Amino acid sequence: MSAPDRLRLAATSIDPLAPNRPGHYADHVVRVVREAPRAGACGPSTPIVRTEHFCLRRRGQRVEVGHWLAPEALDNDLAGLLAEELFAPGWLSGPDIFERVFTGVVRSCVNGPVRSWDRFYGNTLARIRECWQDPSPAGHSSIAGFAPVYRRTLELVAPGAVLDMGACFGFLALLLAERGHNTVIASDLTAGTMRLLAAVADAWRLPVETMTCDAARVPLPDRSVDTVTAIHLLEHVDPSYGAAVVREALRLARRRVVVAVPFEDEPTAAYGHVRCFDRGQLVDLGRGTGLPFTVTDFHGGWLVLDLP
Repeated sequence: MSAPDRLRLAATSIDPLAPNRPGHYADHVVRVVREAPRAGACGPSTPIVRTEHFCLRRRGQRVEVGHWLAPEALDNDLAGLLAEELFAPGWLSGPDIFERVFTGVVRSCVNGPVRSWDRFYGNTLARIRECWQDPSPAGHSSIAGFAPVYRRTLELVAPGAVLDMGACFGFLALLLAERGHNTVIASDLTAGTMRLLAAVADAWRLPVETMTCDAARVPLPDRSVDTVTAIHLLEHVDPSYGAAVVREALRLARRRVVVAVPFEDEPTAAYGHVRCFDRGQLVDLGRGTGLPFTVTDFHGGWLVLDLP
């Protein structure tokens, strides 16, 4: 996603903690409803499509998504379900719609804004830890795909202050903070997500500060943290903007910058990816800094820059 596109989305940001009726979520673009899991049923109107977990309809100018997910199934694997069943086949498209439907499913699954997100975060972190113990769960799992990325990041981040750029929901920030030897600043362009992370971190009494800002222009002094992480961020921005993010990370870090990207044949549009990486591109990025660096492959590519 380009910087202007991300700024546009931030200007029309979703409020993940807005009031809603039990079992319902609605904004000016989408409506999401939790329904009874009746085989073959899909509400009172004819659906556009019915999948294993979702039912898509059109209600005037709104997209309506019905689902029958149970609270115990509410975790970040929802991203994979939505992508596989509704976005990859082309029934829905675009990162804005994706984020709104995602939010709607979470909010309609458990009554109460804080309770719904607490369940989502708690389930997700529990399943990340389960994947660390058993890295080969049955079936498709977005969490299983990302769990080793989080573990590798934890191995590369030493004790001290950390800035996690492009933190999104902030799972990594929470995992870092709960270790007990990291204080964490999580930054993202989306204000609603940072508000959400701040609420969860406060409820869990974890040392996570949040900051809504552009990753290429972080309002912190030079060398203000020990480590800066940019984990699966650069695939969302164009090359020149990505280079600016790396320069900003180097300005802010005292010791180390850790960059991770997925290796894809095509950018995954449902997740807002706009470019692909290979090992050679990471090497070029490292050489361009003039600093000591390593590039490795592990569930994607890793660039680690160590400052003198």
